[in-house]
Amino acid sequence: VQLVESGGGLVQAGGSLRLSCAASGFTFNRYDMRWHRQAPGKTRELVAASFDGGVRTNYAASVKGRFTISRDNVQNTVSLQMNSLKPEDTAVYYCNARDPYGDMDYWGKGTLVTVSS
Repeated sequence: VQLVESGGGLVQAGGSLRLSCAASGFTFNRYDMRWHRQAPGKTRELVAASFDGGVRTNYAASVKGRFTISRDNVQNTVSLQMNSLKPEDTAVYYCNARDPYGDMDYWGKGTLVTVSS
């Protein structure tokens, strides 16, 4: 199983970034996909989630209206479009795959997003 994130980098406040996660080694369309983040000195938090193959999505209050999660069940990728970025969005962003029953839980190594003020 592999989850490989890409697309992180340095951006000014108000800018945009698009993160991507390429998945392999499991039946992608059967898994709920999530993006989490962990800022320096803080605990990891859920940012966005895609359920039921992408039919349902959910967002943390802090990113709602600015971030959009999407997935391609043919290419086995999940993306996070991040707009109107703020310095407090600075964190390592992790891709996570979890089966609906919670038995299997996979994580990527993360990609760093830095938002300068």
